[in-house]
Amino acid sequence: MKLLQITASGVWRGHEQKIIYLYEAYRDNNSFEDQYIVCAKNTPIYEVAKEKNMQVIGFDFKSEYDFKFAKQLAKIVEEKGIDVVLMHNSKSHTIAVLAHMFYKMQAPLVLCRTLIRRVDTNALRKWKYNYKGIKDIICVSQAVVDVLKFAVKDHSKLSIVGSVTDIAKFKKQAPNGMLHEQFDIPKDYKLIGNIAAFTGFKDHYTWVDTVEILVKRKTVKAKYILVGIGELEEEIKQYVSDKNLNDHIIFAGFRKDIPELLPEFDLFMFTSNNEPTGGVLLESYACKVPIVAANAGGIPEVIVDKKTGLLAEVGNPTDFADKVELLINNKSLQQELVENGYQHLKNNFTKDVISQKFYERLKSVVEHHKR
Repeated sequence: MKLLQITASGVWRGHEQKIIYLYEAYRDNNSFEDQYIVCAKNTPIYEVAKEKNMQVIGFDFKSEYDFKFAKQLAKIVEEKGIDVVLMHNSKSHTIAVLAHMFYKMQAPLVLCRTLIRRVDTNALRKWKYNYKGIKDIICVSQAVVDVLKFAVKDHSKLSIVGSVTDIAKFKKQAPNGMLHEQFDIPKDYKLIGNIAAFTGFKDHYTWVDTVEILVKRKTVKAKYILVGIGELEEEIKQYVSDKNLNDHIIFAGFRKDIPELLPEFDLFMFTSNNEPTGGVLLESYACKVPIVAANAGGIPEVIVDKKTGLLAEVGNPTDFADKVELLINNKSLQQELVENGYQHLKNNFTKDVISQKFYERLKSVVEHHKR
């Protein structure tokens, strides 16, 4: 069985990391006779795949309606003898459908969907999700399935395979004072952090409002660290300034050293209000960092409330502050949650577990297609 994964993504986030994780797992376990990644040139995933000596085929991405490349894709699939095509983002979804429909690409299509977003808002997009060549739509959570049901007519095509992280990348599970030193923070201050792009659904406003409440209460001696970049970064910085919280909130920018940085947090506070699962929550599990997260989207499928972390009401900074205050001051509860969380991660979300689930879905599609 031969696999081709395709994406037209130009960013590096959890979904792009998943493609690399799947390739690594299948290579290490000899799951496929052969496999390839097809992606746009001069993108992070293209560079990572090349650096890791993966079989990567780059293309000059122009638009999702690039019929010339759709024809090339059909040729690649034929020449490489590909048995199944796994599509990883909306633009590659369109390209693969064009290749299948107009250039008789023979391999069945499987779509991996990670976003909680309605796709029935226009006829073309809805048609694309119901295209007959797509045999399975693998979703990252039930929350993603629920929103796709508005568009996808055949609900039997919708399956759930959770999010993934690689425990081996997160070996550090205790702080060494790295962030205290970098940002000149007194050693007796706790660190409460978040790692997220500055986009709307990450809801940094609630995060900042929570910090404001905690600062006013004076019950938690802490500095608050935001890691990430994005289009709303300057807007959030201004919001912090308007609330006179510049002495309390640190903007750490884009970081490549997350496995080293994350264990420095005494608590991870995640206010995202529409998260498919939250891969960074799995990384927090791996680093044994206690979590307070929003009860939103697919997060409750990752965080078991009061067992592996604490869930707070979406957009409610007072509830977040209450949960943070409870957890940061209770060592025994922290220990219970992080140990349970680590086991929950090992049982459900490791690279081996998720890659095997993907493999079973892909194998089923290929076998049914051949019959």
